[in-house]
Amino acid sequence: MIASLFRGIPEDRFDEVRDMFNRIGKEMGVPLDIVNDGEVTALAGSMSLEDNGVLGIALGSSEAGGYVTLDGNITSWLNELAFAPVDYNPEGPEDEWSRDIGVGARYFSQQCVFRLAPVAGIELPEGVTDAEKLKSVQEKLEAGHEGALKIWQSMGVYLGYALAHYARFYELKHVLILGRCTSGSGGDLILNGAKDVLAKEFPELAHINIQLPDEKSRRVGQSIAAASLPALG
Repeated sequence: MIASLFRGIPEDRFDEVRDMFNRIGKEMGVPLDIVNDGEVTALAGSMSLEDNGVLGIALGSSEAGGYVTLDGNITSWLNELAFAPVDYNPEGPEDEWSRDIGVGARYFSQQCVFRLAPVAGIELPEGVTDAEKLKSVQEKLEAGHEGALKIWQSMGVYLGYALAHYARFYELKHVLILGRCTSGSGGDLILNGAKDVLAKEFPELAHINIQLPDEKSRRVGQSIAAASLPALG
């Protein structure tokens, strides 16, 4: 098995990865269930909205995705939307790890911000962490920088078309977007851009409720959702 999570593990110790979570559960002595972060995001959204058919998308260092079915269950597979293509242009941006072209991670994460920054006339600071790079561009956005504004507007348009694509595979009633790229005014720009695309280009999907999480969900929603997963007793 190959996963980007473990790319820092040397080959001679890779066998230790295989039973890592089983060992953690035994050492901690508590009920433990391993679920993708995107699934927990979607479950938290479903619990907050008190409804099902929820796709959760976290725009952070990559794109996390999860889905709660119309029956109120998370899926038995990983909804790794970061590696699902949303741009089928063979000249689209390449993912640095998987080497796939046009995948979601390059459009719905800080990677997108960094990719568009030079085109938007923004020079990224050197010698700092990616989180600090993102923060520097977000500060320009809040200050009214036209190039930064266009970055987040573009992400909103991207999301609108991607949701129409995702709707071919998921029965969607709600889409919850969160993550560090939605902080500040950026979240509303992405939200409004996606809604506008659906309304104009895909009116049959305009019923999908796209929203940012409420304050309660931002603070404790994922923790509560995660705690509800392990079987007790």
